[in-house]
Amino acid sequence: MLCGLAGSAGLLIAFRVFQGMAGGLLAPMAQMMMARAAGPRMAQVVSFAALPVLLAPLLGPVIAGSILQFASWRWLFLINLPVGVLALALAVVLLPDDREETRPRSLDLAGLALLSPGLVLFLYGTDHLGGRMGITTLVASVIMLVLFHRVAIRKGEAALIDPRLLKAKVFSASIAAMFMLNGISFAGQMLIPIYLIQGCGLSPSMTGWLLAPLGVGMMCTYPLMGHLTRRFGIRPIAVSGALLALAGTLPLLYLASHGLVVMVLAVSLFVRGVGMSAIGIPSITAGYASVPRADLPMATTTMNIFQRLGGPTLTTLCATLLAWRLGSARADVAVIGPFTVAFGLLCAFHAGLFAAVLRLPASLNARAARDA
Repeated sequence: MLCGLAGSAGLLIAFRVFQGMAGGLLAPMAQMMMARAAGPRMAQVVSFAALPVLLAPLLGPVIAGSILQFASWRWLFLINLPVGVLALALAVVLLPDDREETRPRSLDLAGLALLSPGLVLFLYGTDHLGGRMGITTLVASVIMLVLFHRVAIRKGEAALIDPRLLKAKVFSASIAAMFMLNGISFAGQMLIPIYLIQGCGLSPSMTGWLLAPLGVGMMCTYPLMGHLTRRFGIRPIAVSGALLALAGTLPLLYLASHGLVVMVLAVSLFVRGVGMSAIGIPSITAGYASVPRADLPMATTTMNIFQRLGGPTLTTLCATLLAWRLGSARADVAVIGPFTVAFGLLCAFHAGLFAAVLRLPASLNARAARDA
């Protein structure tokens, strides 16, 4: 509501920070509740629970494009108010009281004071590498994150993030895959619409419709992920998904250098959506299966920090490269040239995602995952 009523860019940014703080509470809590309830059937539960989420990439760009075409940008935020009221009412009525399952512990204030500002400064620094302030900020963030790591090692289980989890092979592979997946997803959601609007001259509403095949591809795959993961295992499904996602992203290089072909874009986005939807559930399942039930809250926090950090980190790198190339391009050179370089970086990130999922365990069995 506050974002929709903001009277300046500064207020909008401040309210977005407040909105992000609330979202930072909601996302890990939702995953932890599903992990507690699902047990060994995590893949099946997540595949069903993700169905409503899949409506976002399918309907979101279409609705947002229509709003920007015919109404004020404020409705991008205000349209969410009735949905939020309904969610709040359902939470009060349906969610159980699980206070007896909690394990009270003191908050690691020193770790919090180092980690949160360190992450913020890291994102700011990567976005301003061209200036002295950006480099200074990036160096300061690295120092704070190193200090946080030392504090976490000293405190052990009492730390904000238990370093023992990061030493586990399966769990570290899971968070690496989720970091890359979230980053690639957000970077693509930034690059592709900008290419269509600025590089191809399309309207926001038309751009929204052209992005719909991405959501359709995800919806075609997600309902099957529980069965496929149980039938073929974690690593084969995740590796196949990473290869498909890369195959669906490579045609963007051709489009950026030769011009838009709608059919090629539609097929490319559909394949990309199919591939990316086949990575998240196996990765999350492997990560949760590799930790004891008592460590689920800590595992959920750790996984969400790395997952959420991937989005802004890789998006910032792609945006910085694109802005640099657009700024250095000559006026007589087609604007789509810099997009070729940006999409090339996105493909390189997909190769990193493929390397990450290769480290996931082959078996869905929880004991085998822990042994690995």
